[in-house]
Amino acid sequence: MATFKITSEIHAERSRSHESWRQNYVVTQFAFEYPPHMKPKNSMTYDHDGDLVLEKKEGKLLIEHSISTQLELVGLQLWRGAFLLADYIMANPREFEHQNVVELGSGVGLTSIVAAMLAREVTCTDIDLGEILPLIKRNAQQNSKYIRGKFNVMALNFKDTEWSKNLKRKLTESTIILAADVIYDDNITEHFVSTLERILHSDDTRRIVYVAMEKRFVFTIAHLDSVAPSYEEFRRCISRRGLKWSVEEVKLEFPQYFKYDRVKELVLMKIQRI
Repeated sequence: MATFKITSEIHAERSRSHESWRQNYVVTQFAFEYPPHMKPKNSMTYDHDGDLVLEKKEGKLLIEHSISTQLELVGLQLWRGAFLLADYIMANPREFEHQNVVELGSGVGLTSIVAAMLAREVTCTDIDLGEILPLIKRNAQQNSKYIRGKFNVMALNFKDTEWSKNLKRKLTESTIILAADVIYDDNITEHFVSTLERILHSDDTRRIVYVAMEKRFVFTIAHLDSVAPSYEEFRRCISRRGLKWSVEEVKLEFPQYFKYDRVKELVLMKIQRI
């Protein structure tokens, strides 16, 4: 039986990639424009010729990721939702500064690395499958100069009912939860919502959850229209459980700092327990 693989559009949109020594992996340079509030301070440094080195206006993240994967390992790739969420974080520094952030389904870790530019502590989580957790650690080390606070990498499978003591502690301490590109399979979506429910209702802390995704539209005979089944199933999961959550779609009017195609199908949701 043939094995079908999926390739993210991000790989096609990028040109500055070189092969990793690991088969089927590349290292890609993702440039971003520094927001005014995050530009490195000019310390009046000079090069070896005595010329003034101008203030940098652009940063560069080096991210190792897979080129194509089977569906269960799509976290080894990069998807547009991660960049959308990274843009939002950069555009709203006051919301993330000095916070304890946990990312669910972190994939290669790009969004967590950006959050770590501002947050007090970031805990980056994903399923302990294949190379996902080691890959996050390598990417964090490769971009350590951007990481301001403490950075943790931990295993979290949405389907697991037992969590480690360390993970429970980090979730209890968290104030902001992030998730990008985790809504694509109905079974996983059900467990993702269950995980969010467990986190948001674990104590009296008023946590904020940000979920970024790209709506994938398909035409169905049943609807005689184009629908976004994964997005709609996510909303149905919340409704079926009778969860008293506020789910607000954030207007995508904030600046774009990373270079990617910010298509109209991208969605950023802000979720809070009522």
